[in-house]
Amino acid sequence: MNQNVTSTRSQGRFSARMIAVTGITAALYAVLTMALPMLSYNAIQLRFSEILVLLAYLNPSYWPGLVLGCFIANFFSPNGLYDIVFGTLGTVVAVWGIIHSKRLFVATLWPTISMFVVSIGIALAAHIPYLPTVGTTMLGEFAVVTCIGYPVFRLLLKNQRVARLLGWQEKW
Repeated sequence: MNQNVTSTRSQGRFSARMIAVTGITAALYAVLTMALPMLSYNAIQLRFSEILVLLAYLNPSYWPGLVLGCFIANFFSPNGLYDIVFGTLGTVVAVWGIIHSKRLFVATLWPTISMFVVSIGIALAAHIPYLPTVGTTMLGEFAVVTCIGYPVFRLLLKNQRVARLLGWQEKW
């Protein structure tokens, strides 16, 4: 693993670097989500913080901060406990898929797929039909993560210095 990369463990304990990266990632995700609440919490959403989930493609050690950031952001959701549970679970599903993806483009599709889970909470909280909610959340997630996030991350990966700084690990 690269020296600039956060390792998940250092001699059997979580390293200070890992804790710091987790905190920074969580804070960045939560703040970006809460900064635009009208776009982040509804059945039609453009949660720009979701682009950050692609960090897990670069290095799996980002996953705790991404999940924690989503959990924190969803505490401020008008959808209450439903969003805390189903939204965070959706992020777990997305990040798991991203970590196991061999290609960046495929990784960008996992957040869209995870809207099957997220939409349960939104539909229950807002008392709206599930299937249209899945459609609108998937569309928003695809627009943000695949249409915007994919080109941004492709650009980042072209810069070797930035890629190393973010902990890029070549896939297979």
